[in-house]
Amino acid sequence: MTSETTKPRKKSRKAEQRAEMMEQILDAAEYLFSIHGLYGTTLKDVAQRVGVHHSLLNYYFTDKRQLFDEVFRRRAEITRDRRMKALDDYEAACGGKPTVEGALHAFLDTDLDLYIQGGEGWKNFATLGAQVSNSKLGAELFDEHFDALVLRLIGILKRALPQCDEADIFWSYHFVSGGLMLTLARTGRIDRLSGGLCNSDDFDAVKARMARFMAAGFMEICKGARTSEAETPPPGAS
Repeated sequence: MTSETTKPRKKSRKAEQRAEMMEQILDAAEYLFSIHGLYGTTLKDVAQRVGVHHSLLNYYFTDKRQLFDEVFRRRAEITRDRRMKALDDYEAACGGKPTVEGALHAFLDTDLDLYIQGGEGWKNFATLGAQVSNSKLGAELFDEHFDALVLRLIGILKRALPQCDEADIFWSYHFVSGGLMLTLARTGRIDRLSGGLCNSDDFDAVKARMARFMAAGFMEICKGARTSEAETPPPGAS
């Protein structure tokens, strides 16, 4: 029988209210940052969206940058950890014979599933991530939260492409990252270009195509490098 001293302590109502308010602030800030960016959003804007006086936000955050960092960290840690586990699981299941497409499915599909299943909040985070990805601020955030994950993927890709030049693998990842960020931005441009045939919110359609498309790019650039080496005559050859 559990004694009174060993029973888990219930979270106080005050702590629950603080946690609920924190989530409301983060959700509101995430939405506004995804539209207006860090510099186009004020703490007063966030407070108005939550429905509280702006002085309350100073109880939770010292300044706007701290709020922005927490908004980014909240979901970045989830997608990073899930993709790291997906890569671990893939490597354990592939029997020491990873493929480029298999590794990219683990890396990309796990992320896309969050935007497919996670509701509007995750889509706001996707837009925010895409918005900051091409800025110095974004580079700092991506370095902090995603470097270990990306290098984990690169390590698997090197084993899948042992003859590929390392620089080609990094460049190919760079192109993958660019394609993913454009997709997450949901600009609607593909909707207009395709006359409605494609929808930038359709992450299911992206998931069905992206890893396969990107894998073909890796294979082609590595094949192209090997072909060029084979066609280049050695020094001194006539």
